[in-house]
Amino acid sequence: MKHLIDLNADAGESFGRWRLGDDAAVIPQVTSVNVACGWHAGDPATMRRSIELAREHGVALGAHPGLPDLAGFGRRAMTLAPGEAADACLYQYGALRGIADSLGTPVTHLKPHGAFYGLTIREPGVADAISDAVQALPEDVLLVLLAGPTADRALDRNPRIAREAFADLGYDDEGHIIIEPDPQPKDPQACARQMLDILRGQVTSVHGKSIPVDADTVCIHGDRPNAPEIARVIREQLAEHQVEIAPIHEVLAARG
Repeated sequence: MKHLIDLNADAGESFGRWRLGDDAAVIPQVTSVNVACGWHAGDPATMRRSIELAREHGVALGAHPGLPDLAGFGRRAMTLAPGEAADACLYQYGALRGIADSLGTPVTHLKPHGAFYGLTIREPGVADAISDAVQALPEDVLLVLLAGPTADRALDRNPRIAREAFADLGYDDEGHIIIEPDPQPKDPQACARQMLDILRGQVTSVHGKSIPVDADTVCIHGDRPNAPEIARVIREQLAEHQVEIAPIHEVLAARG
């Protein structure tokens, strides 16, 4: 079993007066956070609050670019050409970076959201274009992609890739995550068990198939109604199994 892992959360997904997720309860429990940049969720004030929380609690800050789909929360299918996908990531990274710079907080990684993340799995050209764009960014910004063939292929052209698995999502028999349009509460103990399975190098699909997985970081979703409880139980189980958590860059450095 691995004894060092990054625990990340998608957050900053409120918009205006509409509130989604309990960032103040989730962000202190993780080591990296992926902040929405205004296309699928988020707005400048929400981004600022999320950055301040990350800075206060020593959590690595990442951009979480989504598709331009506020009504569908970026989880509805949409097609982007590879160049469009890369530009969309850079545009949203720049929005977060502008606020983060004003607060003296670095943006350490970038992770596409929802259906955008799904595009990187289904469309190799999209993943290639985003990978090239992120590699051109300064300060060793990492690109977070699904552990398995998607991340492995990207590593062939960009060493700044972090491989991600999910504690609170199901997997199909191909090793792809099953994205929920409207996340419901999940059993925290089941999420913790999946987290420990990932650390042992495997997940079990919803049909019972064992799938190998080699992850640097594991995600929980801040918009799940009981996300704070899931994070708390995962942290308890990690401590019980003597697993430490650290930001993605530290995990990758430890792995060499």
